[in-house]
Amino acid sequence: MSIKKELVFCPLGGAGEIGMNLYLYGYGANGDYEWIIVDIGVTFTDESVPGVEVILPDISFIKERKKKLLGIFLTHAHEDHVGAISHLWGDLNCNIYATPFTAEVVKEKFREKKINISNFLKIVELDGNVKVGPFNIDYVTLTHSILEPSGLLLRFNEHTVFHTADWKVDENPLIGEKINEKKLIEIGNEGVHTMICDSTNVFNVGSSGSEKLVRTSLYDVLEKMKNRVVITAFASNVARMETVFKCAEKSGRLVSLVGRSMSRIYNIAKHCGYLSDVHPPIDVRDTKKVPKNKLVYLCTGSQGEQRAALARIASNTHPDVRLDEGDNVIFSSRIIPGNEKKLFKLFNEFSKRKINVLSEENSMIHVSGHPGREDLKKMYNWIKPKILIPVHGEDRHLSEHVVYAKECGIEQSIKVINGELLRIFPNKTEIIDRIPVGKVYLDGHVLLNDSSTTIKDRKKIAFNGFLNVSIQMAKNGNIKNNPIINLLGVPFIDEEVHQAQYDLEDIIFKTSKTFSLNNLKQEKNFIEQIKINCRKYINDRVGKKPVVLVNLLRS
Repeated sequence: MSIKKELVFCPLGGAGEIGMNLYLYGYGANGDYEWIIVDIGVTFTDESVPGVEVILPDISFIKERKKKLLGIFLTHAHEDHVGAISHLWGDLNCNIYATPFTAEVVKEKFREKKINISNFLKIVELDGNVKVGPFNIDYVTLTHSILEPSGLLLRFNEHTVFHTADWKVDENPLIGEKINEKKLIEIGNEGVHTMICDSTNVFNVGSSGSEKLVRTSLYDVLEKMKNRVVITAFASNVARMETVFKCAEKSGRLVSLVGRSMSRIYNIAKHCGYLSDVHPPIDVRDTKKVPKNKLVYLCTGSQGEQRAALARIASNTHPDVRLDEGDNVIFSSRIIPGNEKKLFKLFNEFSKRKINVLSEENSMIHVSGHPGREDLKKMYNWIKPKILIPVHGEDRHLSEHVVYAKECGIEQSIKVINGELLRIFPNKTEIIDRIPVGKVYLDGHVLLNDSSTTIKDRKKIAFNGFLNVSIQMAKNGNIKNNPIINLLGVPFIDEEVHQAQYDLEDIIFKTSKTFSLNNLKQEKNFIEQIKINCRKYINDRVGKKPVVLVNLLRS
């Protein structure tokens, strides 16, 4: 009797959050699966993890099964879908499949890490096909806020599964291919068992709109503006980049690209044959020679990223871009949930300097790259899936998508969150297991898991401050000279600091009298007691429990 094989699906990121997309598909029997990964992205952090800007998915589960891993399939080049690849690929060492533009972005990421990925990077033509092991995968051209976005059609003997990734319906994308409506209808007519679908804009009534609308509106805005104009957008949104170039040219302005990512994407797009009919940008160092009413800066930092160009422009620390009263800043991007605080801080910094700020809140200068309800309804009608699995959203988005899909006549809709292993077919489509998931923090150039003592200590120091105590011991075990005490980030007002240091010295001397410090075995106990007593004193005084470091020096 032959064993019937099954297809399973498991998100390691992207289901229950916006960003950090990583989806596993496994095909096999009795728990022995061959695997593929769809996308491998990052998400951005906030002030709750000081010093860390990027978070990656924990790939421990698939790393343990990498001998059965057949490849990574990338749907498009946004950071939340490809941003982790150069950091995590070394643990997987498998082939990477991508369309030409996405492949160039990936090459650049590996080039920065001095890794030659060419032997593993497989270029897939638009609407191309890849066969690896039991997986027969068609790339399907969609539209989104980036070049060459693709859905993936997974074909098996009896069933097909369609993974949309990020998409919207744009009848006039202006750059790149139109959504392949004909192929989508053909796929639906063949019969689709399950569709895994973008949920980001499920609360938005109507459709997401076309880039053509932005181009018309942005030109009208630029025509009325005087003085300098800064426009910030996602660097990867090449259609928006072209819109800025076209509108600037039409309004008699030159464009200067500010930020490494913006210049890098521009060069990659040119290399892939896009942006062929725009005037080249001028070097930012040459903009001082251009009248301020003849200039547009297109810069990175649309989500308030701390080290991006726009944040430095806002703080007036950028070496080449200075804004004055009456200049203009246009945020031609969506405010991603979770980034509101950072962005409103930037808005306020510009406002205080009497610099005009336009955003999606007060102008038609952005359209989303994700499907609103009308777009979703069109995709349901094209694909006609029996089952819908919502992804790419917080829990509230996934729950709402489940309800909306059922309202639109889809037989079954199932919410799956990170770590849940879903059997798609055969038999009943249901969650059959749960695997461990987590987050990995990129701290400088080092990857740390979420249980790392470094991350825990960083949080403690950020919220409670730091006390450093250096004690010099004589050979007889007595303390020699006064301890050196440094308080950092502990909220004593200036005139109280010296008194606190004197009090802490007294605590250290009193504590030392209860230990025999010429006995090396007691050193550890002495140090721990110093930490406890000093922390208690500070907590009693100011309500903080700082991280305490005690250095014991013997002369």
